[in-house]
Amino acid sequence: MASKLVLVLGDLFIPDRAPDIPAKFKKLLAPNKISQILCLGNLTDKETYDYLRSVAPDLQIVKGDFDTEAPNLALSKVVTHGSLRIGFTHGHTIIPPGDADSLLIAARHMDVDVLLWGGTHRFEAYELEGKFFVNPGSATGAVGVGWVPEGESGDGSVPSFCLMDVQGDVLVLYVYQLKAGPDGSENVAVEKVSFRRSSGLAPPTNQ
Repeated sequence: MASKLVLVLGDLFIPDRAPDIPAKFKKLLAPNKISQILCLGNLTDKETYDYLRSVAPDLQIVKGDFDTEAPNLALSKVVTHGSLRIGFTHGHTIIPPGDADSLLIAARHMDVDVLLWGGTHRFEAYELEGKFFVNPGSATGAVGVGWVPEGESGDGSVPSFCLMDVQGDVLVLYVYQLKAGPDGSENVAVEKVSFRRSSGLAPPTNQ
């Protein structure tokens, strides 16, 4: 069975809070390499929408809390890749934001193996009770507003997105983050996390 690359990103906020998707990310998102894009909301400009459609015509979007000009977008959707049911939502309907128990309830309600959510502008990936939870963070590093985790400043985030490689009941997640080095230069760091529905989460490895 052939695997399929799925791009997961969200909370772009272009041009309100960020000028564009980082150029080093765009170099990695070549057309014809990605079969589907799952956008977790707050895709707030038409130019970025058109750009994503050029990367992969199959662009699936759910409504974020700032997608005021797209009132007909669904709050959540479910897609199937391999034998995995993958649900995705922006996350502003999850109360408290990013709460593991609330996300588990949502995953059960949607009857999914994998739940993707956004809204916090921070990458997360973990397994809980046989389900896999992923937050791709903000693809632009846009500043978040409102709820901020204890101990964090909330004055920005590390730009990040995820690629999912799904084959059968195995999902390999590649996490791309744009991090600043000691000299101030920015470089893309990649981390890999594997999830198998029957056995759970494998430990992360650096690429």
